[in-house]
Amino acid sequence: MLVSLESLILHAKKNKYAVGAFNTVNLEMTLGIINAAVDKQAPVIIQVSETTIEYTGLKPITHIVETIAKNAAVTVPVALHLDHGRSFHSVAECINAGFSSIMIDASDLPYDENVALTKQAVDYAHKKKVWAQGELGRVKGSEDWVVVSGKESYMTDPDEAADFVNKTGVDTLAVSVGNVHEIYKLRKGVPKISQDRLKAIHKKTPQTPLVLHGAYGLPEGEIKEAVKGGIRVINIDTELRVAFTETLR
Repeated sequence: MLVSLESLILHAKKNKYAVGAFNTVNLEMTLGIINAAVDKQAPVIIQVSETTIEYTGLKPITHIVETIAKNAAVTVPVALHLDHGRSFHSVAECINAGFSSIMIDASDLPYDENVALTKQAVDYAHKKKVWAQGELGRVKGSEDWVVVSGKESYMTDPDEAADFVNKTGVDTLAVSVGNVHEIYKLRKGVPKISQDRLKAIHKKTPQTPLVLHGAYGLPEGEIKEAVKGGIRVINIDTELRVAFTETLR
C-alpha cells in the first residue's frame, strides 16, 4: 500500500526505530526491495534520485513504484521519496507527480542560501501535504550528482541544526556525523559515526526525525546506536547497486 511518509516516520518516532529507505533505478530493483519488505513485514521507503529520473523519465518510474505498492499482495506501507533534489523545479515536479515526500539538498550552498532554498521547497511541499527533508553539513563521498571531497565535507553543528529546523520548517533532517556516501570496504577502515554529535543534534532538535545517508557498510552496532541517537530513516543505495551489478555479471 502506498502511504504518506508522515505516517511511517511518526510511527517510527513513537516506537523508536528507523525505517529503511532504498534507492531504485528500475522495475527489477523496485520489485526486489518491496518483496523483501513484504517478506520481513517491514515498512519501506522507495527512493528515486534525479539521475534515475533522467534515465527512466519521471512518469515511468513513478508509475512503476505506485503500481507495485498498490498491489493487493503488498501488505506493508510503502512511501515514494525524491532523494537529493537539487532545485525547486525538480522538487515541485516530483510533488506534483504524487511523491510521498521530497528532499531538497542545498547543503553545497552557503548557510543562508541553503535555508532560503530549503524553505521555498518546504513551503511548497506543505501546501501539497507532502513531507520535506533538508540537509545540513556535508557528507563525504559521491552519490549521483553529489560529490564531496574530504576537504569539502564537514559535520552538522547542533546549534546550527536547531536554527535550520526553526527557519525552514523541514519535517526530517539529513545530518553529517561521520557517515560517507561510498563503498566503505574499498577504503582503509570503516568510518565511525560520531554518536555524541548525533545525540547533541537530537537534543537540539528533539521533534525532528533525523536521516542517516551513506549507511552502507556501517557495522550493525553503529547503526543501532545511531537509532538510539534519533535516527529515524536509514538510506541504502550503494549496496543495492553493487548487488544488482554483481548479479548481472
